[in-house]
Amino acid sequence: MDKQSNSSGSGRFGGKDLSLEELFEMFPDEKTAMEWFESNIWPDGRACPHCGHDRTCVAKHPDMPYYCSPCKRYFSVKTGTVMERSKISYRKWAIATYLVATHPKGISSVQPGRDLGMGQNTASYLPHRLRKAWDTLTGPDQLSGPAWVDEAYFGGREKNKHADKRGKRKKVAVVGIKDRETGEVRAVPVPETTAARLVGYIESNVAKGAKIYTDEHKSYSGLENHETVNHGDGEYVRGEVHINGMESVWALIRRGYNGTYHHIEDKHLHRYINEFTGRLNMRALSTVDKMRKMVRGWVGKRLTYKRLVAGSALCGQP
Repeated sequence: MDKQSNSSGSGRFGGKDLSLEELFEMFPDEKTAMEWFESNIWPDGRACPHCGHDRTCVAKHPDMPYYCSPCKRYFSVKTGTVMERSKISYRKWAIATYLVATHPKGISSVQPGRDLGMGQNTASYLPHRLRKAWDTLTGPDQLSGPAWVDEAYFGGREKNKHADKRGKRKKVAVVGIKDRETGEVRAVPVPETTAARLVGYIESNVAKGAKIYTDEHKSYSGLENHETVNHGDGEYVRGEVHINGMESVWALIRRGYNGTYHHIEDKHLHRYINEFTGRLNMRALSTVDKMRKMVRGWVGKRLTYKRLVAGSALCGQP
């Protein structure tokens, strides 16, 4: 039985940053790119994505190079990931992963289309599949705090809308939390900013008893171990009491929203919020490690075009 190597495939490219020149040296051809994906998706050796068994062998199939003896099915490293049934080359997947991982304000669908020679439909679909890496933002552990908490609103600017569209589309609320000690960020769109919605989200993500800082929004009033700053009265910092950490996150997301994407449909907003917060949570990693983490986040996930266009508007529904 042919076993796949456990090598990371990064070689001398393990430094903090990776230039475009180094990226192309790292992935000089399709075979190298495929082997890199295999080493990261199957770090413990090749396993069948259908049944999980390791009794696999190389097969003579044009698209599915491996065969699983127990379940008698063919597969490739794309099977069971966001790359499944994709005709995009492994090398282009690797380059697109690099682009998304290294642009703090995101990339528009036009960029991979131009940079990788893709049609508009493929180019617009590709970034959404890449964002599946951040579907699960966090593990089961709660943030230990202290935590900054704030809400923000996203939507088109009224002055930029056609006259007959103004005032008809409400902005979407997003609640966010940033751990002051670790810098980890969590955020999610919410259908309303009621006390039940906001406090429920905070209590499920922040450890009981942890210090929480918010603004004066009345929906936060039921929180325990809680201090506020009153923005309405011009108060933004009172010693350690402020929410500047979370406001810096909103500033980055708004720069990406307005400067890169310009308009995001409500039904896709959770995907973009996941992207921004997920990338922020990887900021201390090297470029190659960011790419590895993204690729490992694709396993067991798939986004069909039908699901993409029919997605629910809020709260991270697929």
